[in-house]
Amino acid sequence: MTTQTHDTPTDFAIRAQIDAFFATIGQGFNAYMVRASRVDRIKALEALSDAELAHKGIARDRIVHHVFRDLMAV
Repeated sequence: MTTQTHDTPTDFAIRAQIDAFFATIGQGFNAYMVRASRVDRIKALEALSDAELAHKGIARDRIVHHVFRDLMAV
């Protein structure tokens, strides 16, 4: 015995709302993970000595600029 289901326009609208909800959560989570990883990178660089930073070609007052250089033209 087979059962057929027919989606109504309302079913599609509800699915679209659910998809949008989870997509929004996913975008927020992705943004959080990117931010968290950059903060960790900043902390790691700040823990280095001035000599270690100089070896990497980074001035201490430019650590944040270095970490976010792909997002800003600074």
